[in-house]
Amino acid sequence: MQHWSPLNDRRRELLRRLDASEALGSTSAERRSAYALRDRGLLVVVRRAGVVRAEVTEAGKFYLEHGRHPEDPRYAAVLPETVRKTPMPYSERPVAQARRAKAAALIERLVAERRVVIKEPDEATEGEYRRAIDYAKRHRLTPPGKRIEKLRLWNRDLQISLEDGPQHHAKGERPESAPPVPVPAQLRSLHAVVAALKEDRCRLVVPETLRSRALCLLQGLCAEAVKRGYAVREHPMAEGYRSRAYGYGGAYVPSRPSRREGELDLVVGDFTYMVTIKQEFPLSENPDRAQSLMIELPYSRSGRQGKWADRKGWRLEDLLGAVLREVEVRSKEDAQRRIDEERAEADRKVRWQAAMDSAREEAIQAQLVTVLREQAKDWQQARALSQYCDALEHRLAASGGSATPEAVSSRQWLEWARAYVRSLDPLRELPGMPSPRIPEPEELKPYLKGWSPRGPEGHGYSWRR
Repeated sequence: MQHWSPLNDRRRELLRRLDASEALGSTSAERRSAYALRDRGLLVVVRRAGVVRAEVTEAGKFYLEHGRHPEDPRYAAVLPETVRKTPMPYSERPVAQARRAKAAALIERLVAERRVVIKEPDEATEGEYRRAIDYAKRHRLTPPGKRIEKLRLWNRDLQISLEDGPQHHAKGERPESAPPVPVPAQLRSLHAVVAALKEDRCRLVVPETLRSRALCLLQGLCAEAVKRGYAVREHPMAEGYRSRAYGYGGAYVPSRPSRREGELDLVVGDFTYMVTIKQEFPLSENPDRAQSLMIELPYSRSGRQGKWADRKGWRLEDLLGAVLREVEVRSKEDAQRRIDEERAEADRKVRWQAAMDSAREEAIQAQLVTVLREQAKDWQQARALSQYCDALEHRLAASGGSATPEAVSSRQWLEWARAYVRSLDPLRELPGMPSPRIPEPEELKPYLKGWSPRGPEGHGYSWRR
């Protein structure tokens, strides 16, 4: 669809309402229509302080007046001079300029601090940073040899860092060049891991020519890894990865292999990375696509590149250096991530211990408050009962019949009541400081503000609950 194509009724009505100075609605459908009109040059959409404002351009007013786009080539001969101007480039529009300013400010801050942490950003804030990062990547605003990484931390903070190494290339773009890795033309003097994979006919089940090429690629990768001081190990396979079949007499006969992939492990420092090579399109009937091989690394939490494949402009033999460089970069990132996690864990332990100490103190204070309230309650009850005993004694003195059976019974009751009051009154002796008991873990929960009494890893954030 061309930008001068006729508008549908909904977008034409929206353009008319905006030209009448009505505000842009907040529904997603109306916002999408507004951005579609903007892309056709009929609107200018500006977002400031969370408020989206739309203004009709000269081209939009022309459309409302004449019922067609001013750049429609069918009417090029009758275009008025006021609307025959070239549309404003996107880079010069206010939205693009504002986004470029935010991206430049973020890059400047990353160059100075290397790592920026945004405390628990809301959805709108995270979206602004994501768009700024995308703009910086797309327009190559990062310093040479650096890239931007975005990571969500354990406590929902957003971390943006400037790391060494090239930015991930876009789909279809040639990967960044890396020092070439020699790939042998024949399978000779193989590394032990590659030799074991070669002998295992139940793995890397691809056409024989592809299998030989894949083993040569793995041999070149292993030789270069050993040269750089890394270890290469056979990737452990689960028991029974070969399918089973039984022949006559119950004899075990392995059936045809079922795994198309070949794997090995590269050990860089304290970290192990599985490298997988396989046929990219095993079911394709296109002979060119069927000859394509792919190398994969495990998924990266930071969203790093993990796949390399044959393309028209390059082959895997040209990309082994990029694969090894990616493994090295991941090892550095994982080492830094481990340091950050250990630091965060130590910080959690310190804050958890402080929360536990405060919770114990509050729980003990609650015990003392409970004892005090019980003593005050007993004291008030003893005063009320003592006043009742005084009234009863006054009534006995006023009755005058001290030898009657009723009077004798009343005096007995009065003596027992006064004895009970004396036992109930907490001030009959000077009360001492109570000895509180050690609070149980469950008693600490109301005072821990989300922490678990069992340990620092049980922090009960709402997003985890």
